[in-house]
This record gives sequence, structure tokens and C-alpha cells, in this order.
Amino acid sequence: MFLALRELTFARGRFALMGGVVALIAILMVLLSGLSVGLVNDGVSGLKKVAVTSFAFQEGVSTDAAFSRSVVDIKAADTWRGQPGVEDASPFGNTLANARTDQNVDIDLALFGVEPDSPLAPQAVNGARLDGPDTVLLSQTAEEEGVAVGDTITLAQVGTELRVAGFLDGQHTFGHVEIGYVSLPTWQEIRAGVRPGEQAPDHVYDEVTAIAVRAAPGAEVDLAAGDAAAGTASVTLEESFGASPGYTAETSTLDLIQTFLYGISALVVGAFFTVVTIQRRQEIAVLRAMGASTARLLLDSLAQSLILLLVSAAVGVGVGVAAGAAIAGSPMPFALDFGSIAIATAVLILLGMIGAGVAVLRITRVDPLTALGGNR
Repeated sequence: MFLALRELTFARGRFALMGGVVALIAILMVLLSGLSVGLVNDGVSGLKKVAVTSFAFQEGVSTDAAFSRSVVDIKAADTWRGQPGVEDASPFGNTLANARTDQNVDIDLALFGVEPDSPLAPQAVNGARLDGPDTVLLSQTAEEEGVAVGDTITLAQVGTELRVAGFLDGQHTFGHVEIGYVSLPTWQEIRAGVRPGEQAPDHVYDEVTAIAVRAAPGAEVDLAAGDAAAGTASVTLEESFGASPGYTAETSTLDLIQTFLYGISALVVGAFFTVVTIQRRQEIAVLRAMGASTARLLLDSLAQSLILLLVSAAVGVGVGVAAGAAIAGSPMPFALDFGSIAIATAVLILLGMIGAGVAVLRITRVDPLTALGGNR
């Protein structure tokens, strides 16, 4: 450790430059992690809070657009309720709509149609519960945009007027737009394009987007058997996230960027320690000639790398968290998740250590006599 610590002390500029590069990579890593979590929350935070374990969609529907294309007979809910391990199965509707309040606030909505007395109906933390065909529950993020309890929302497509009964706790979004919970018959009429005062055809009230299935505590539902009985195609709640608009493309893109970032960090750290180790070639040769083992030399160099990586990563993560906290209050979908940041930091340090270890191991195998010029 003496040589490693001595170099860190006397070659401050060189190691500060490398530490700055690692810190910048750590900052970028934190920001990408926050953006990834923020996009996921903005895309499927509402789905995450739906009290179900799976959705039964139309058989044969494309899984990446199931919420917008699926049409299921409402009677399939009765079939699913009779399946072993199922605690509840409720009709569920989903459609996108443009709206404006009577206070001239434009708002895009993902309308979730649920039966008011079903477990799918959420509880409002501000205002009243979902009650009546002309009421809607919104998330608190809509309240921050200027919508208030008692406001009337008019849907642009059909002219349906909905009164804001209350707001839900926290963020409830789907496909990057606010969720509005309405009663199932109201949703069915909106989806069918029925205007106020018009009589809806009977078949309108027989169609829903999916059957929301909730397993009993500790039970495991046989989705394949349920699908065979009800004529549906089921996916778990987590798998249904891929049907949110843009979810798969956004998450896969950010995952690819993060993967390249990790690879770059390993290459950068490895290249730096390769240069440093080559410059230490004679010192390493002297230590080898004095009887130092390869394992001891490798441990010495890796300890030096670990100190540099830990200090640099700590500085970078601190700056990244501070920058992320400032961004979190902006319209940008950004959310700090310290679990994800901790995992990403550990991966960054691990890959840096691997890069440094590969660089050092190559030099420690050099013959001491050759490195000291004994062959001349």
C-alpha cells in the first residue's frame, strides 16, 4: 500500500484528472437513472396503483397496444370470478381523451372506467368518492396544473361534461397523461362516441377494455386456464406496462444508454490505469525483485483504484443528486430513486475495478530483470 498511497499523494494532478472523469460519469449515471425512473412513473404510475395482479385482454390482441385495441365482453368477468385463487375480477376500461375545464385549463386524460363499488375504484384524499355518471377523480398532479374540485371538464370528442369530485393521492398517469377515473357506463358511452342526450346502443354496455383480476392473498391464479375458460389473453400487471404508449421504446433506449455508459467507464478507467501502471513499470519490477508476489502487487494497485473510484464516485453522486433534486421540480419527468442510484454506483465501481485489474495484471507478469534493463 505504501507505493499506491505515495503515488496518490505526489501525483495529485494526474489522479485528480482521472477522478474528475469518473465523477462526471457518475453524475451522468445519476441523471440517467433519475430520468429513467421519472419516465417509468410518468408512463405507468397509475397502472402500478391499480389493485390487480393481472389483466385479461381480448384474445389475439397485440400486447404492445392492448389497452387501446382490446375489446372484451363484460360477461368474461363472471367467468374469471369463478376461477380458483381469484379474489375479484372487475370490468376495466381505458381510453385517451382531450378535455378543457370551465376555467379554460386544457388537460389530456387517460380515462379509466371502473364500477364505483368495485375494488378498482380509488379513494379520494381531497373531495368526494367516485359517485354518479357525471363525476371524475383526478390525480393531485392535475390539481397542481390548476384544476379544482367542483370544476366541470368538457371532453372535446363528444362534449360530455364531467364534474371533478376529488383528487387522488400522488401521481396517477398513463402514457404521460393524467388519469381520470369515471364510472364504467360513462366510460362506455364516451368510448362509443355517444353525445349527451343520445341513446346508446345496448351492445355499448357489453364491451370493456379488459377484465382486471386480483388474486387472493397467497394464491396463484392459473392464467392459462382462466383464459381458456373466458376466451381472453392474460398478462401480469408488470407485463401490462409494455402496453402503455412509448413505455417499451423509452425504457429500452435508456437501458441501452446506461449499458454503454458502464462499458465506457470500464474502458476509461482501464485505459488510465494501463498508462499509470506502465509508468510504474520499474517500481513494480523492483518490488518483484524484492520478492513481492503477483497477488500482493495486484492487491496494492487495486486498493489504489478502489480509493480513487470511491472518492470520485461519491463526489459525482453527490453532485448528481443535488442537480437531480433541482430538476425534480421541473416539468421534466425526473425522479430520484436511491435504490437504483446505489446499484448503478456499485456497478460503476465494480466495472472500474475490473478495468483496473486487467490493466495491472498484464504489467505484474513482466520479468523483473527485463523491466530493470538487465538484458542490455
